[in-house]
Amino acid sequence: MTMIWFHDRLRPAAEVAIDPADRGFTLGDGLFETLACRNGAVDHLDAHLARLVAGARLLDIPLPLPPEKLADALAATLVASGLAEASLRLTLTRGPGPRGLPPPLRPVPTLLITAGPLPPPLPPARLIIASVTRRNEHSPLSRIKSLNFLDNVLARQEALRAGADDALLLNTAGRIAEATAATLFAVIDGVLVTPPLADGALPGVMRGVILVERGAEERSLTRGDLARASELFLSNSLGLRLGSLVRGLG
Repeated sequence: MTMIWFHDRLRPAAEVAIDPADRGFTLGDGLFETLACRNGAVDHLDAHLARLVAGARLLDIPLPLPPEKLADALAATLVASGLAEASLRLTLTRGPGPRGLPPPLRPVPTLLITAGPLPPPLPPARLIIASVTRRNEHSPLSRIKSLNFLDNVLARQEALRAGADDALLLNTAGRIAEATAATLFAVIDGVLVTPPLADGALPGVMRGVILVERGAEERSLTRGDLARASELFLSNSLGLRLGSLVRGLG
């Protein structure tokens, strides 16, 4: 029996029902975190929870549990999954509300945590630069892990149609922001660099780790910079993946 965390406790997945009026479903009004678990522990738990708290504060979504209780809920879901190595997905929405954009005065947030196996290591990614959409670096949503991921979906679909694995998103100024579900790092003239948050890069948890542990630099990147790169790789909470551009430098 698959067990998931819903609201305040573990429940059988078959018994969980999302309210049809939930704003996460109707409007994408919410946040999520994807967390890797290895050897029975969550990697970089404090950083994930800090990002969730910051996002909830920006969207004015009350946390249904304090961070330490969220950590307990994640641990309980991991134990219930029976997996020593797992990928946890925490989804937080504003909860149900009336039709229209204004949120309810007293929201009752929805909290859902699920677990699945960690994906295996992936081969190098063939990358394109997306042309169907761009990252809006001026939006506060570019700095939180919101449920609004349709720009990323469009870019990934474009990559798949082109026979590639992923796409890099430009921002409104034509600078590189990130991949559809990962941070981009490049080695240019022997220096490890990544786009700054001001260019629309999501403040990824692994991004922060690499900036500190590998001494990477934040620098605006153009197509020309990528043409000079000796190495590209993508990072997210589930791991690292080498990459190579197959379309988009021209």
